[in-house]
Amino acid sequence: MTFHEQVYKVLGDIQEMLIAKNQKYGNSALEPLGVFSHLSAKEGLLVRIDDKLKRIKNGSLDKDDEDVVNDLIGYLVLLKILDSKPRATHGWRDVKEKQELVKKLQQELRDEII
Repeated sequence: MTFHEQVYKVLGDIQEMLIAKNQKYGNSALEPLGVFSHLSAKEGLLVRIDDKLKRIKNGSLDKDDEDVVNDLIGYLVLLKILDSKPRATHGWRDVKEKQELVKKLQQELRDEII
């Protein structure tokens, strides 16, 4: 197998993994629900990347229990996708924050009227 074929094979495997996980979990990595964690999508990805790097440091590459390298590459691809998105995204958290801001402003207006 040539170098180019190997690159296409490895990248194809990563692509299949990312698409399968996106179908299974939704777009949770790029648009976190934010029920228990209030990290941004980028912060969440960085935490996951740190976790994978820690596992590699602790010798996980020597074990067959998990494909840490593919997961790490996948998270880096997601980070690249996130960084390439226009900044004005409207995920669940953005809507929730805007709703809370509207409520706060409404209360302030009521307080001024009374």
